[in-house]
Amino acid sequence: MATIASEQTVSAAAARSRPFRLAPWAISYLQAMPLIVILGFFFILPILMIAVVSFWDYDFAGIYPAFLSMNYTDTLGSWVTWKTYLNTLKFAAIVWGLTLFIGFWVAYFLAFHVRRTSTQMILFLVCTVPFMTSNIIRMISWIPVLGRNGLVNSALVSSGIVPQPIEWLLYSDFAVVLAMVHLYTLFMVTPIFNTLMRIDRSLFEAARDAGASGWQVLWNVVIPLAKPGIAIGSIFVLTLVMADFSTVQVMSGGQSASVALMMKNQMSLLQYPAAAANAVVLLVVVLLMVAAILRVVDIRKEL
Repeated sequence: MATIASEQTVSAAAARSRPFRLAPWAISYLQAMPLIVILGFFFILPILMIAVVSFWDYDFAGIYPAFLSMNYTDTLGSWVTWKTYLNTLKFAAIVWGLTLFIGFWVAYFLAFHVRRTSTQMILFLVCTVPFMTSNIIRMISWIPVLGRNGLVNSALVSSGIVPQPIEWLLYSDFAVVLAMVHLYTLFMVTPIFNTLMRIDRSLFEAARDAGASGWQVLWNVVIPLAKPGIAIGSIFVLTLVMADFSTVQVMSGGQSASVALMMKNQMSLLQYPAAAANAVVLLVVVLLMVAAILRVVDIRKEL
């Protein structure tokens, strides 16, 4: 009995001296807590506030807390809104297609045709040089190039290719698409280049030994393995285009519209609940587009 009692005393003392340890799941939550707090305060809370304001009432004098569906019925029931969304989706589709085509071949050239790693990095940094200036400055720089008396029209008229300046080069949908492609192509180049650099080069040799041509290697090996990068670049470009209002406003000369520009005009008229409702609808549309991309491509291979 004395032996048993002494063993119990020793075990109790050891239990008291043992340091307190958290469960593994609790440690994981504690490690993620700073990120949860930051995302909650700067991301989730603003979205919730926008969603709440989208149900409020307003007039020319101010906004009033309420719970009305008027802003959504006015937004979704207007043909102007649907036309604006279609116009925005048109810009998104065209810019996505052009940036994907240009970005893939630029990344392909850097990854497979430039042999030295130092040269690859130098050329990649050259691509990022325009990003050292503001988007507005890079966008406005197209005006003296595409204007009626700009460099392109002056060269075309002086060389006799056209009898008079081409009007649609500036303040048109063409100018909007051109500026957006210029602004957002690098967002497609970077993830695709990162993906292509991870491809095992021995796969190309195996494909050629199996009798595949260059185009077959590209279609059956390179493009399938580059899908995660293409998906990430597509998410970047589509979200940026859908939220862009300054490029549409400046490069179209006010002759075209986008959802973001419509919200900007509503906020300038102090119609904050209506703009909030448009923001919620736009967020849902963008999330559906991102979800469709993620259904096709599993980007976890890239993360």
